Amino acid sequence: MALQEQGRDTGAGDCAPSVPRSDSKRGHLAALVLARGGSKGIPLKNIKELGGKPLIAWVLRAAADCRGFDSVWVSTDNDDIEKVAKRFGAQVHRRSAAVSKDNTSSLETIQEFLTHHPEVDMVGNIQATSPCLHPETLSTVIQMIRTEGYDSVFSVVRYHLLRWKDLSGTGGVAMAMNFDPTCRPRRQDWEGELYENGAFYFSTREIITKGFLQGGYAAFYEMKPEHSIDIDVDLDWPIAEQRVKRYGYFGKNNPKVVKLLVCNIDGCLTDGRVYVNQDHELISYHVTDLDGFRMLIEKHVEVRLVSERNISATLRSTLNFPCTIEANVANKRQLVERWITEMGLSDWSQISYMGSSYSDVECLRLAGSSGVPADACRAAKMTDSYVCKYNGGYGAIQEFVEHIMSQGDLQIGSVTENHQQ
Repeated sequence: MALQEQGRDTGAGDCAPSVPRSDSKRGHLAALVLARGGSKGIPLKNIKELGGKPLIAWVLRAAADCRGFDSVWVSTDNDDIEKVAKRFGAQVHRRSAAVSKDNTSSLETIQEFLTHHPEVDMVGNIQATSPCLHPETLSTVIQMIRTEGYDSVFSVVRYHLLRWKDLSGTGGVAMAMNFDPTCRPRRQDWEGELYENGAFYFSTREIITKGFLQGGYAAFYEMKPEHSIDIDVDLDWPIAEQRVKRYGYFGKNNPKVVKLLVCNIDGCLTDGRVYVNQDHELISYHVTDLDGFRMLIEKHVEVRLVSERNISATLRSTLNFPCTIEANVANKRQLVERWITEMGLSDWSQISYMGSSYSDVECLRLAGSSGVPADACRAAKMTDSYVCKYNGGYGAIQEFVEHIMSQGDLQIGSVTENHQQ
């Protein structure tokens, strides 16, 4: 759990009371993501794919799954962003040209939103450029502003950085700002400093209409460093890609123990093509994907492959995979549920499923964790699944396996006790 400081005054003057409100019901709380189409640093940054999904999708999913907002909105001036926002469940406010300029502030854009939506009493302004935001964080902040009486709550991250001031303006003379150079603090002996990271700003209508994003009875919420990331220029993108794979939120179905990986052969292990002649049927696969299977098997995870096609006994014998292969599968869900019963598993939460086609969608949604290759069908990508950078037949399975094993809150195979984060 991240830390919060109770009642920290941000120095915004007398725009609101400096004591908590006594009422616990404070009206309509709207999540609002500002997504202008004219980003200069990275064109159409808000819908550029990050980890297989549009950037804005990560925070929209977290906002929806925290179940604490009365409505979720995207404010935009762009048709493409509007389409993506609606695809991921948000309502869209078409902002005016007056608040779509390069020098328009977030405050001005939020104020315009409020003038068009009188039903909204509080706004949770969530930044699309913070893709590692989790529902649990938002739920805690919602409780702070709904029931603990805060007028504004904003996100911070703790840094242990020694700051200097350039006195000469040329880099020649400097003065220490937050430490004594003759007695440099050790990291473990210094609590560090809090910096706004811009992930979110929650405020009441009263605060915003008076011209502030922070004020009144205000508090900060300290985010975990691994969840705190901002994307501004191209150089930030590969860093964010790696961070979101390790620390991003991949949907409500998040298992604590993985016991079985089920993988569709067609389009995941292979690229979907079948080579035939009069006597034989041939498929190709990437050898690194077998390494992925072996990584899980060594961790006592069962691996089973499925296919809707017939796979001849000769081909199965030739493949010699270290796992069960089930062919001619008409109903994949029914088959996996039979395996759950036979293996004595609790439910779908202990299943990892990898698929690529429309027939996989139901299983992808049910599984505790799921993945799809980069060239999977659109319906498969729209599930709460990890979207690989690689296509089927080109290493996507190993990538998904590495993703599963990198998740700190998962346990693999024979471990039976849950590990709480």
